[in-house]
Amino acid sequence: MPEAGQPQQWGWGKPVSRARHYGGFALAGMLALTTDGIVLESLTGAGWHPLVARPFAIAMAMVVSWLVNRRITFAMQSRPSLREYGRFAAVSWSAQAVNYLVFGAILIAHTTTPPLLALVLASLVAMFVSYFGFRYGVFAHGPEAPDTRAATSSRKET
Repeated sequence: MPEAGQPQQWGWGKPVSRARHYGGFALAGMLALTTDGIVLESLTGAGWHPLVARPFAIAMAMVVSWLVNRRITFAMQSRPSLREYGRFAAVSWSAQAVNYLVFGAILIAHTTTPPLLALVLASLVAMFVSYFGFRYGVFAHGPEAPDTRAATSSRKET
């Protein structure tokens, strides 16, 4: 574990501070939420039902989130790859399935709730699912990633 104030290795990019790591995740989330909200509002303003418009909004927000998370949150130095995006998309769609279910449940349970408020509340729930999936499933692979299994097995041998 690095000393206080020292960079922490997150993912398999260059070492970054906790502030940059968590700030990057917050920035990615805010930009994705903004994208999601703009697309949702645009489509519902054009007459689409919110439950139909939302998957399109999520898809657009996902691309924004991937690009910001890989560059800022996890400081990836490698070029983006289809394989990485595939892992990111799998985690994102899983988290967004949670998001969508919460979004729908809010709108069904409280029919007068504005869709944008339901979006924000559902997104808060999905944020935790996303972070842990990205941290341990998408950006934890690669040659510079700390291998906790190796550290654990070497401790057992000594």
